[in-house]
Amino acid sequence: MPMQDFERRVERRLAIRSRLDKIDKKLLILSGKGGVGKTTVAVHISEALADLGNHVGILDIDLHGPNVAKMTGVQDMHFEGDAKEIQPIEVRPNLLIAGIGSAMKQPEDAIIWRGPMKNMAIESLLASVNWGDLDYLVIDTPPGTGDEQLTIVKNIPELTGAIIVTTAQAVALLDARRSVLFCRKMGIAVLGIVENMSSLECPHCHAEITVFGSRGAQELARELGIGFLGRIPLEESIRSDKHSDNGIGNSPALRAFHTIAQDLARQVTTTTIEGNSSEQ
Repeated sequence: MPMQDFERRVERRLAIRSRLDKIDKKLLILSGKGGVGKTTVAVHISEALADLGNHVGILDIDLHGPNVAKMTGVQDMHFEGDAKEIQPIEVRPNLLIAGIGSAMKQPEDAIIWRGPMKNMAIESLLASVNWGDLDYLVIDTPPGTGDEQLTIVKNIPELTGAIIVTTAQAVALLDARRSVLFCRKMGIAVLGIVENMSSLECPHCHAEITVFGSRGAQELARELGIGFLGRIPLEESIRSDKHSDNGIGNSPALRAFHTIAQDLARQVTTTTIEGNSSEQ
């Protein structure tokens, strides 16, 4: 490796460490399968943590489908700063976001990158985004356990833990199991599983309809010996294209996110997390 490239890598690693040292807890949001609502869960958990009085940042490393800016209602805002220091976008005073989507002139453009380019982009975000002091950094990842996840694990060895998002579908549960095994191989604590889109309410008779089956995620959590964080019903209030800044509100889904955020806050502040030994 040429000396200039080596020096550049060392400089980037030092910059990453300087940024991360100001962040108390780093949460990784994973899903083995696409389409389970992982970004929805990441955004609403972050908003709920912010509602509890925490300073929260969301880092969107889904390079091929960055949706956090859209979901938080700031898709028309772009980064300010230069290559060495970027200011995250403020959704509200204690909630910030950053991701590749906020650097793109045309949000609908496709990013066609191989692994090394993706790794460099993520490391550049980690090194340049000036989060300041945060209580939580929530990292939204693409589906699977590939380059993006490995880059985060390599650069943030002190991850607080991972949250696994799934639905009750058999194929989603199979991929959620893979995400848990990935965490165990990488030495990442699993804080628990969230079952998204668990049910919907009939608008006529108000009966609960379990579209994808019931209790699949809870049974998987019990089988793997990890925590079950809760179920999120499918409802209009958390649609991915319907941003609202009205706070937690009274909808069952938003109340469920608030309960999950409280549970996570207790886990990471009052107990020492030891691998995958969270209680159910």
